[in-house]
Formats: sequence, structure tokens, C-alpha cells
Amino acid sequence: MAGWRDVTSFELWAPYARRVRLQIAGEALDLNAGPDGWWRAEAEAPPGTEYAYLLDDSDSPLPDPRSRWQPFGVHGPSRVYDDAAFAWTDQDWPGRGLADAVIYELHIGTFTPEATFDSAISRLDHLVDLGVTHVELLPVNAFNGMWNWGYDGVGWYAVHEPYGGPDGLKRLVDAGHARGLAVVLDVVYNHLGPSGNYLPKFGPYLKSGRNTWGELVNLEAAEVRRFVIDNALMWLRDYHVDALRLDAVHALVDSSEPHLLAELSTSVSALADQLGRPLPLIAESDLNDPAMITPVASGGYGLDAQWDDDVHHALHALLTGERQGYYCDFGSLAVFAKVWTSAFRHDGTYSAFREQVHGRPVDREHTPGYRFVAFLQNHDQVGNRAAGERLDRLTSPGLLRVGAVLLLTSPFTPMLWMGEEWAASTPWPFFTSHPEPELAAITGSGRIQEFERYGWDVAGMVDPQDPEAYRSAGLNWAEIDSPGHHDLLELYRRLIALRAAEPDLRDPRLDHVRVDYDEDARWLVIPRGAFRIVANLADAPRTLDVPTGEIVLATGRAEPAPSGLVLGAESAAIVRVT
Repeated sequence: MAGWRDVTSFELWAPYARRVRLQIAGEALDLNAGPDGWWRAEAEAPPGTEYAYLLDDSDSPLPDPRSRWQPFGVHGPSRVYDDAAFAWTDQDWPGRGLADAVIYELHIGTFTPEATFDSAISRLDHLVDLGVTHVELLPVNAFNGMWNWGYDGVGWYAVHEPYGGPDGLKRLVDAGHARGLAVVLDVVYNHLGPSGNYLPKFGPYLKSGRNTWGELVNLEAAEVRRFVIDNALMWLRDYHVDALRLDAVHALVDSSEPHLLAELSTSVSALADQLGRPLPLIAESDLNDPAMITPVASGGYGLDAQWDDDVHHALHALLTGERQGYYCDFGSLAVFAKVWTSAFRHDGTYSAFREQVHGRPVDREHTPGYRFVAFLQNHDQVGNRAAGERLDRLTSPGLLRVGAVLLLTSPFTPMLWMGEEWAASTPWPFFTSHPEPELAAITGSGRIQEFERYGWDVAGMVDPQDPEAYRSAGLNWAEIDSPGHHDLLELYRRLIALRAAEPDLRDPRLDHVRVDYDEDARWLVIPRGAFRIVANLADAPRTLDVPTGEIVLATGRAEPAPSGLVLGAESAAIVRVT
């Protein structure tokens, strides 16, 4: 849809329709059919004009599949939006790549009490002071209801109105850039939400088959692929977003050549060249397949990075002792060492959880570790627990700090989950606000079945439709100055500052990483150039054979001794040895 003065061109792909009318200003205007399934018309429609489509002889108005503005929700009329009207101030913004990144993942609806883009702006200085470089937003496209994680979106081109709509998102991005923060946006192309999805009325957007979350998107259809790729380019070009995190790409079932991901990465690379700034694509994938980040020219998908759940599982199982579900393959120091040096636990090895051989090996010599996004916590790993417990509820304060030291001195791109830096006491359970009672019932029962299948305890299961589930998830910012919380915040600040100041502590060369450990004594030592990262996970002090030097940081007792370094129980230290 392109505007010129008060005349707007309306374009709609609706190959299923025999007739299409534009409902606008109390009239119903016929669109002209084209041979390619597209319908077109022009009408006087200045920005702010409401409109909808009528298909065939139906009198039920439908929102525009490419609507940029849905002020009345996903079932209401669309509104004409003028991209050029926003006054950007980031003309000198150079963008930021991932090589030195520290990402902070947040959910607009629970990051601040006001739950808006504008209120999030008021907390950006906290993130700058923390030292993060990238702010990653959970999906903000239009979904039904007031609150939701965002992964049930159906208006892919519109911004959720209660958050602040399209201009609100632009204000947040612009404010981030003014502070040197890049903005990553989480986007979902593997399914559509269950409420407000009118796309199948227009054309073959879906195909037979299902993934975990819904019906499959018909990625073999050229116009559906265009719908996806145009959407990605829109966020990067029109909203000045710096990177996209692609949700669950393993659920993108595509038999085409090239695969959608390869075509998407090629298109985004061309846009990056045009804009003169990096535009990384980050995949969420459970395939453990380095093809995700292999160049298209070499037969891969050409993405820039991928989430690495194996790093999380190795840390989580080590720090908490949990072994249920997918943690059954993790927990030992040997597994930790494998993941820290090879990125994946399973890289062609047998997975007991999956009951099959899983994954492919990473080329450690030529694949930098920063292409793997690693985390102690994220929205999934917290929110997909029965009660949404954060890591500080599952391990000791000492081991929580050990985990922070290990993550923020790793060869990977570290990512924090909002509130992690001060051990926020608020849980983050799964929550929804489906207006339809039948959807509410299905959502709750489906979660219970999923948890039971993976061996999780459902006794403390939170009803996702209970408004309290949502209200309980909001961060309590007053905590950051209280004892315990403030101390952890200072540790995170120091660790992030050290990582930025010392290239050795963020060295991404996987083939240079080594982990020395004692499984029984529960200690480990990780050489990082001029530094040694030392950790004692045992409940008693240990003396580690580490060269004496400057103790740059310690989370507990750390004292030089004739035979090495005495490290207190459940503590870690960073030692400069040369």
C-alpha cells in the first residue's frame, strides 16, 4: 500500500476471491482484478483513514493482511499509516554487529508497569549503565487480547496497539539508537495464532500438516514467501530495527529451492548493503545444524547466528541438578566442557531425550563462537516451567553468581533475560488473554499435557488465562536497590565491563577454548588468554592449581596459596596470570 497526498493505492493478494470490495468512508468500492491474484484500486484515503475488505458477496469486513495499523485489534478495521510521517533522529546511526554484543531480551508487556514502548524508553538508561549493546524485543505484532507472549500474532505487519502501535515502536527504536543500543525484534513465521487469522479466506497461506503450534505456513507458494520476506524487510527498513530473531526455524517446512531462509538472508544482505549498516539474522533452531550459519554460496542458509540451547542446558543442569525432560543429557562437567569447546552437546551423537542421533559438528577452526547466542535464562526456559520460576529459585546464590561469570566470559554471544541481572523475584509464567472461552480451555489443557509428556511437575501449574499470571510477571524495579539484588546487579555490571575491556574474555575462537575440570571435586578452570576463569561448584572450599596472579574479580573467597588458589564454596573468580 503506497500513499501519495490523499490518494492511496490499495493492493490485495486474494486469489480465492471472485470479487473484492474496499469498505471505506461508508462506501464499498470494487477493486480491479489482475491475472496474478492481486486486486488493485485507488481511493482518497489520507493517513488515519479506516478501511476493510469485503470478499465475494460477504458483508463481513476483513482487515488488510498487510495492515500496518490495527487500532481496534485484529478483528477490527485497518487504518492507513504513513511511514514517512515519523521524524527519525538516528540518521548517523551506524548499526551494530554481533561480534562484541551483549543482548538483553525483554517483553514489552511486563518490562514496565505501564507495559508500553514509551515506558520502556524510561528504562533504557538502566540497560546502558548495565553495559548491554542490543535490546531484543519479544514479538510486538498484533495479536488478539490485551496480553500475550506475542507468539500468537496474526497481524504480522501491524504493531500491537496497547503497546503503543507503530509510532510507539519507532520511538523506542529511535531512543535506543540515541543511546547506542541496537534493537533486535523477534519475529514468528512458522505459524499464525488461533484467533483473528483471516489469511486463509484470501488465499493459500496455509498448507496441510501441523507443527507444535499450528497449521503449516505454505512456504512453497511464491506470494506467501513474498509475504514473509517483505515483512522482514519492513521491520529492518521502515522501523530501523537492527536485527531479527527468527522464531523456531526448524518448524519452517519448505521443500523449495532455495529454502525460504536462504532467500531471506540473501534479501536482507542486499538491504544491508543498501542501508550501509549490518542487519544480522539470528535463528532459533533445535536442529544443532551449522547449516543455519553456513553461507548460501556454500550450501547453507546464510544466517548470522543461532540460539544455542545446549549452552543453556549445560549451565542449567550443572547449577540446579535438574535432569528431567531435555536436561537428561546434561549436568556433568564433561558435558559442559564439550559444549564450551564445540558449541553443541549433540553434534552427531545420540540424544537420550530424542532417542536418536542428533546434530552435526561445528567447524571449530572457522566458526567464531559469537555466532552462537548463549544464555542462563530466556523467556522460554523460564516461562515454560509450570510456575515460571527464574533461576534464582532453583539454585543457590553462590551458584547463580558462578553461572553469571561463566556466561559472561564465554566465547559465545551472551544474552540476559530481563531482571536476571538483579535476580528479580517476580516469576514469568506463560500467560494469555484469549477472549474466546474455547481457546482459553484448550490452552490450559494443552500446557498440562505437554508438561506431563516431558516429565515436568504440573502440581504448581499456573492457569495462563488467570489475569494474575500476567500481573505476577511484571518486573518490580524497586528491588534493584535492595540487599542481595543490588549486589548481583553490580556483579553483572562488572562482568560486562570486563568483557568489553578485555578481548581475551570475549575471544570467540572455539579452537582456542579449553576446559580443565575435576568431575568428583566439582571444580573447573578455563584459560582465556591472559586470564583463568576458575569455578568451584562444590559446597566446600577447594584449592585449585592455578598460577598466582591478580584476582580481577571474585564472587566469594579467593586467596593465593603456595599450592595455587583457594576458592570458597560455590564461587568463581577471574585471575590475570600474565
